[in-house]
Order: sequence, then structure tokens, then C-alpha cells
Amino acid sequence: MTNVFGRFDFEVIAGWIGPGERVLDLGCGDGSLLKYLREVRAIRGYGVDNDKDNVLACIRNGVNVIQIDLERGLAGFEDGFFDHVIMSLSLQTVRHTEQMLAEMLRVGREAVVSFPNFGYKPHREAIAAGRMPVSERLPYQWYNSPNVRFFTIADFEALCAGRGIQVRERLAFDGDHPVTQDPNLNASMAVYRLGRGG
Repeated sequence: MTNVFGRFDFEVIAGWIGPGERVLDLGCGDGSLLKYLREVRAIRGYGVDNDKDNVLACIRNGVNVIQIDLERGLAGFEDGFFDHVIMSLSLQTVRHTEQMLAEMLRVGREAVVSFPNFGYKPHREAIAAGRMPVSERLPYQWYNSPNVRFFTIADFEALCAGRGIQVRERLAFDGDHPVTQDPNLNASMAVYRLGRGG
């Protein structure tokens, strides 16, 4: 299921993106997701990242990129300009989660987010043993982690319900294997397709 970019979730996200759509990727890293979507969906995409090395990597990958601090919001983007706004495995790195989700759904018709599930059974076991979890999806030690938010699938869905964000689709995985039974316990990560409530 993994593609040449080494990320199975790229295929999941691509399944929700139509050909030729306008896509904004927040916390885009080296631009690999946008490059993949350009190849398989012929999207028109822009990346946003604040790290200068990531910005240079995007340029090397031929990806349009803007260097801004996501914590300041997306004021430079028009309402509804994008078909999809994506945050792939980076929502947990922002401090203003509610504001970020609202901004994503302001500038995009739909939002796609993926994040590591802190409620994953091995993570719970690590905490029960008195240690912070370290795993493939949470690969950092507590003292050097870029993650500022640790939340579960259940936490995220409660936030969406409380803020009127519509969960249009959710897929959960353990590694690259789909999980349908109790994903809050058995999934290491989740991918969501979100829309404005209504």
C-alpha cells in the first residue's frame, strides 16, 4: 500500500482529492505530498511551512511554497479559495488547534487532517508503566518533541462535535493496516475528511 514516497496515507488523502483541484498543504515539510498529488491528481497546490530548510526542499521538489508561521493564522488567503486544505501529521504541532481548524475550513471547501492517536493501546501501556510513549507515529522523546498537543481520536471527535465541524469520513490505521474495531484503542493514527457543519 506504500507508494514511492514511503507514506501510505498519501494514497488515502489522494482518494479524497479530485483531479485538478486547488490544494493547500499546511506544515508541508519537503513538499512530498503536494508532489505526489500533482503526479496522481494533477492538482494545483501550494505548501505552507515556517522552516527554511523545508521551504528550500519544496523549491527543490518543484513545489510552490510560502514561508509563514501557521500560529498566526491564514489571513493572507481568501475565503473558500481552495478545494482542500490539508494538515498531514502536523495538527498536533500547533498551539491554537481550534483556530487552525476554523481557518482551514474558512479557506477550503474541505479539510483533511491526520494525526497520531495518543489513545493507542501501546501508548496507554507506556504511560501505565510510568513513561511517555515513543513509537513510529510519536517518534520523539518528551524533551525534544515538536508535538505540543497530545490527543486521542475520541478527543478530536469531541472537539469537532463541540465546534460544529462535520466529520465526513474517518479512516484509522495501525501502521498501514486499516482498523475498524475500537480505533481509539487500536489505531496508531487517524485520517479525517472534514467540512463545515450545517
